[in-house]
Amino acid sequence: MKSIDVYKIGRIGKPHGVKGEMNFMFTDDVFDRTDSDYLIIEVEGLLVPFFIEEYRFRSDETALLKLCDIDSQEQAQQFTNCDVFFERSKADTPDDELSWAQIVGFSIVNAADVQPVGTVAAVDNSTINTLFEIDTPDGRRLLIPAPDDLIEEVDVASKTIKMSIPDGLLEL
Repeated sequence: MKSIDVYKIGRIGKPHGVKGEMNFMFTDDVFDRTDSDYLIIEVEGLLVPFFIEEYRFRSDETALLKLCDIDSQEQAQQFTNCDVFFERSKADTPDDELSWAQIVGFSIVNAADVQPVGTVAAVDNSTINTLFEIDTPDGRRLLIPAPDDLIEEVDVASKTIKMSIPDGLLEL
């Protein structure tokens, strides 16, 4: 499995109890909205699929997760702080309903000159003003506001977002 084929949806926390359950802090509940039987967990740099035995929500951002064949606290402890991913092809989301987590890795193109700006490294939607954290080709990290009226086009096939970026913003 290649990293371009997946997107991050959360992180595993500490074990919960002694039977292999673990806390799962998620940023996208796609695992609950689709019929996928597994999640992909990054273990020692490798993307490894694990079948879901069961899960139950604790809040809007956390769930208790039980994976198949993980039956003890010691086994669950090995997954603490591991990132959790989901296959883009299994997300089955219409293009106009992509989650913020799904666009991480997309390229940003400035609509004014059709020049690439960089790649979405993260999305900060912790406030009312959503920001794209962009990694530029020259190694800088930019914060670009992401209101709907600045996003002109999203091409899921090419993983590109065309934006009307205000003059001067890229020079900050």
